[in-house]
Amino acid sequence: MTTVARTSLDGAHVVVFGGSTGIGLATAMAVKTRGAIVTIVGRRPAKLAAAAGEIGGAQIAVADIADRKSVEAVFDAMTRVDHLVITAGGLQAGRLIDTDPDQLLVAIDERIAGPLYAIKAALPLIPRTGSIVLTGGQYSDRPSGNGTAVVAAAVRGVEALARALALELKPIRVNVIAPGLIETPLFDSFGAEGRAAIFKQASDTLPGGRAGYPEEVAEAMILLLSNGYMNAEVLHIDGGGRFIG
Repeated sequence: MTTVARTSLDGAHVVVFGGSTGIGLATAMAVKTRGAIVTIVGRRPAKLAAAAGEIGGAQIAVADIADRKSVEAVFDAMTRVDHLVITAGGLQAGRLIDTDPDQLLVAIDERIAGPLYAIKAALPLIPRTGSIVLTGGQYSDRPSGNGTAVVAAAVRGVEALARALALELKPIRVNVIAPGLIETPLFDSFGAEGRAAIFKQASDTLPGGRAGYPEEVAEAMILLLSNGYMNAEVLHIDGGGRFIG
């Protein structure tokens, strides 16, 4: 029987953009429990400090994923980045007829340009055994007609970017996690009633009868980080949502 060597996270340095909340925070907690050294990156120092305490100890760095200089500064004092995880990115929804295109294009800045800034800056620090995980989403396969056109374009672009970079940066692995509807603070902007309605609809339509949890996405993230043969892959964790008519 062939012995499969898995990439241990024990002692590995994992940098998580968007690590102060939602999927990013859950991922940071998951890798921490597996012995990783964690750096979480976000825009708000107080929120980062609170998250670091929740994780049980993490380094913090302040940066806006769409701001190149602040992203590059994150890596200035680092000597090694074993895994780079990018979960940062909002939900810039709006119908084109009603919305300024520049407002919608923030999705491209956060999900395409920002990751490029981070990867470029981190590359000299990533060993041959390292990996990068980007975040896509269900809209790549199942765009809606309610103002998510640019978000759909961005997450589809993330998939193409990752596959091409996996070839360009080999043997560094590049993968994508593609969540569906997950119960995170991302939906707080809809207000309490709007948020409740979104998740009620999920319970009525999704095969599993509910939305997902950040911790479930984090477990899938661990697979991408630790399986050394997982490369150029898009791993869906959406409860089957992309197949709902």
